[in-house]
Amino acid sequence: MEDVFINSPNNLRIAVLIPCYNEELTIGKVVRDFNAALPKADVYVFDNNSSDLSIRMAREAGANVRQVAMQGKGNVVRRMFADIGADVYVLADGDDTYPAANAPAMVRRLLTENLDMVVGRRVTDEITAYREGHRFGNWLLTECVARLFGRTFTDILSGYRVFSRRFVKSFPALATGFEIETELTVHALELRMPIDEVEIPYKSRPAGSTSKLSTYRDGLRILMTILKMYSHERPLMFFGSIGAALGLIALALAVPLFITYAETGLVPRFPTAILVTGMSLSAFLCFGCGLILDTVTRGRQEMKHLAYLQIASPQLGSNKNIGESG
Repeated sequence: MEDVFINSPNNLRIAVLIPCYNEELTIGKVVRDFNAALPKADVYVFDNNSSDLSIRMAREAGANVRQVAMQGKGNVVRRMFADIGADVYVLADGDDTYPAANAPAMVRRLLTENLDMVVGRRVTDEITAYREGHRFGNWLLTECVARLFGRTFTDILSGYRVFSRRFVKSFPALATGFEIETELTVHALELRMPIDEVEIPYKSRPAGSTSKLSTYRDGLRILMTILKMYSHERPLMFFGSIGAALGLIALALAVPLFITYAETGLVPRFPTAILVTGMSLSAFLCFGCGLILDTVTRGRQEMKHLAYLQIASPQLGSNKNIGESG
């Protein structure tokens, strides 16, 4: 492994965070692999009500095990970010589909380029690594984020990420389930943080291990999360688009009424005239709501940015080898 020397006047603290739910077949290996890849890091396993031997396997492998009662990956990540103090955070799943050996390079990229998040973009030739519909669903959701928020990643649902402390401690986690990755992505895009994406090999789960992600239910929840966050973070565009649609429909319905009125002086389709009036008022209300909420959103973004700026980024200074115990 290539030496990675990082300067830090205080010993750089790296925390590996692994959410876990019924992963007794893999969690021990994942912990051992991260201990080998980042020997100076603290490895934490946050168990989410596992009914198997996951907790025992994680402890025997040398992890610091904590338990989260509220079910859902989003709840686990929120507890992780709140409870653990570190300079750099490595987030990975406990299913042994992500290679721990890539962690030192991802940490190095974060520190040397002064980034706030590095995402592991999954690359695989294994057909079984993605269940039916997952690859298309990931592409569809990634494209939705790209269209709505502009700049984006090519794999917004990756569970393998490295964060700076200022990212983690300024992140207002609200998600309860697998939509947490979408929230992480939008948070970085909203504050225009320096971010990057690196390719990592991705493999299928071992025999006997099953995914907790529901293709359709969780996919729909993620899509709804994207739309909800778009209405929160881009209210003028969101409500303005609705207002524009209502205005165009009202205009299309009103043109024949004006033509008839100009020719006869009468409004024979009175219900249509009432509908046009109602839709026009709704369109103006949408534009007004968008303008007001846009002002509120800008103030909220400024507060988030100020909270982000109050946290120092890791300083590069004394020799510290990330990938070796030296």
